[in-house]
Amino acid sequence: MIYHDIKISNTFSLEAVAATYIEYGSVEELRRDLPGAQEPFLHVGGGSNLLFATPRFEGTVFHNCDRSVDVIADEGDSVLVRAGGGLKWDRFVQWCVEQGYYGTENLSLIPGEVGAAAVQNIGAYGAEVKDIIERVEAYDIIDGVEVSLGRDECNYAYRSSLFKSDAGRRYFVIAVVFCLSRQRRLNLSYGALKDIDGEKATLKDVRDAIIAIRRDKLPDPEEIGSAGSFFMNPVVPVSQYEALAEQYPDMPHYPAADGLVKLSAGWMIDRCGLKGIACGHAGVYQKQALVLVNLGGATSEEILALADEVINSVEKKFGVTLRPEVQIVKAKAPAQK
Repeated sequence: MIYHDIKISNTFSLEAVAATYIEYGSVEELRRDLPGAQEPFLHVGGGSNLLFATPRFEGTVFHNCDRSVDVIADEGDSVLVRAGGGLKWDRFVQWCVEQGYYGTENLSLIPGEVGAAAVQNIGAYGAEVKDIIERVEAYDIIDGVEVSLGRDECNYAYRSSLFKSDAGRRYFVIAVVFCLSRQRRLNLSYGALKDIDGEKATLKDVRDAIIAIRRDKLPDPEEIGSAGSFFMNPVVPVSQYEALAEQYPDMPHYPAADGLVKLSAGWMIDRCGLKGIACGHAGVYQKQALVLVNLGGATSEEILALADEVINSVEKKFGVTLRPEVQIVKAKAPAQK
């Protein structure tokens, strides 16, 4: 069997191949190619949130190449914009800022593509993409039909959505429709944005500031292999946070849904003394403990061993269990059923 090189499909820069690799630019092309594809199926974006646990995937990797962006409705202050799932997310943000559309700017410089952003419910600096999504256009590979799912139907939660569940694997995201605004509404609530003058700042000012913050804290995946934040910030009951706060009064915390409290995974990893440590050719990034990096020639086994060490250390010190934000792909991923 001839395997297809999919190293470009993961920003960890790990060697990886797939039995079949299919790129499509339209529903018609996807419908044409699906019948001959080998299961299991894996639908990828820019690969910025993937870790191939083994270097060989015994199935078909699909990639959406629709990079279109169009205004489909323009009513007063509200603008509906449809973006193809294969459009790079930050190019979309840049386009929105250039058009004077508010809503995406706090999510600047997040790697990946539009479709994956909707699947992952990306978030940063006090914003989540779900808050600007109007609907998601997808292809149901089981029934062979196009579907349009409203935001509420997508079951969005912190770094989660319908599309990450077993039931949602049947949907391949084709495009996303966003509801943006022409009305000035900057979100400067996050602490890192406190130096921005809310009265004078432009959309570009906010975007530039966030880009500078991210470049200072996070590695460039084109230079250092990583998947960005490897772990999700844990969400715990108030009673658990209060018990921890008695011992660690400087512990960062943020309100979460349902009266819960979100803790900082990066802070806990740092307090465990793990920032900058290495496991073979994998390491915890020196500037941001939430990020695991490929120091050059790392294997998936080394990255997973390092992740286990981080999880075990935080569990032992704080009694909190970290969960990966990164999708770990086995040799045979779950079938799309």
